[in-house]
Amino acid sequence: MAENESEVLIALLKEKSHFNNVREQNWYHIPVATTPKRWPPEYIAFYQPKAFGADAFRIRYFGHVKDIIQTPYKNLFPNKFDSSKSDKMYHQVFIEKLEPLPHPIPSRIPRSIVFIPTIWKKFINAEQINDLFDESPLEDDIWGTFKEAKIFAERQWREPIGKYFYQLDFAIFCHKGRIDVEADGDTWHAQRDRIDKDNKRNNDLEKRGWHVLRFNGKEIREEKAKYVVQVQEMINTLD
Repeated sequence: MAENESEVLIALLKEKSHFNNVREQNWYHIPVATTPKRWPPEYIAFYQPKAFGADAFRIRYFGHVKDIIQTPYKNLFPNKFDSSKSDKMYHQVFIEKLEPLPHPIPSRIPRSIVFIPTIWKKFINAEQINDLFDESPLEDDIWGTFKEAKIFAERQWREPIGKYFYQLDFAIFCHKGRIDVEADGDTWHAQRDRIDKDNKRNNDLEKRGWHVLRFNGKEIREEKAKYVVQVQEMINTLD
C-alpha cells in the first residue's frame, strides 16, 4: 500500500492516564467489542478531549503501530481492583514511539469523537478535524465545495434524540437554527425501507430545530452552484 493510502486511526484519549500509558509504555487499549472499522491501522493518532484543559479538542500526537494483541483488561491493569471489566477483551495496540505533529489538528468547535478512520494523506495535510473524514467521495465533494464557499460545517456530527444518536453528514450552526445537509447516495437512499427511515429521521430532527437539506449524487457532482445556493439561502434565513 502506498504511504498516502496507509490507514490511520484517530482514537480518543478519554483520560490523562491513558495518555500516560501511551507516552510512558507505548501502548493504547481498545475494547474488542468496539473494534473500529478498517481494522487494523498502520498508524494511530490521539484526540484530546475536555480533560486536557487548554490543550483540549485537538490531535497533537501519533505513532506507527508496531504490534496488536488481544488480552483481558486485568492483564492491562493488574494493579486495579477486580471489576466487571476484568475479563473483558481488549486490543493492546503497541506503537514504536509517540511523535508530535508539526502542527496540531484542532476541532473548530468542541465535539465528541471516539474513532475516525482515515488515510495518511488526509491526516498529514489536515488543517482541522473535519478534513480527516474518509467515509464517502460524495461527502468529500461537498466538504471541498463548502470550504471554497466559506460555509462553516461540522462533518459526521452526532445528534442525540432520546436514547439514540443520529449521525449527520454536515451540521451547520446558525444564530436562529441548525441545518443538516445530507449526501444521498445513488442507490442507498433509493431503497424503499431507507426512504421510510429517512422520513422518520427528518421528522425527529425537525422537532429538535434542525432544517434538513438532502442532495443526491447527480446534484452533488454536476450541480454544485445550485445546491450551494440552496444551502447559503437557508443560512441567510437563519442568521
